[in-house]
Amino acid sequence: MTDATAFEAALRADGFQETVRREVPAGMALDEHDHDWEVRGLVLRGRFIITAEDRRQDCGPGQVFTLAAGHRHTEAAGPAGAELLVGRRHPA
Repeated sequence: MTDATAFEAALRADGFQETVRREVPAGMALDEHDHDWEVRGLVLRGRFIITAEDRRQDCGPGQVFTLAAGHRHTEAAGPAGAELLVGRRHPA
């Protein structure tokens, strides 16, 4: 799904309370951490890689990545960086 407007509408329909556009600098990498919220994101430009446990999601434009709340993970951007549209679903 590459249409950002449709992706945002689908996030809202699925109960994601917050959407954020993120510019991730080229080569950025975050050490292992977790979030209190569930994540569903769409890569708009570049590459974005999330690794959680033994699962690696290496996503390019138009691809969707997911991450359950509380899962420890790392994040990295490709050599050209990435632009993301990210939905966050906070626990009830």
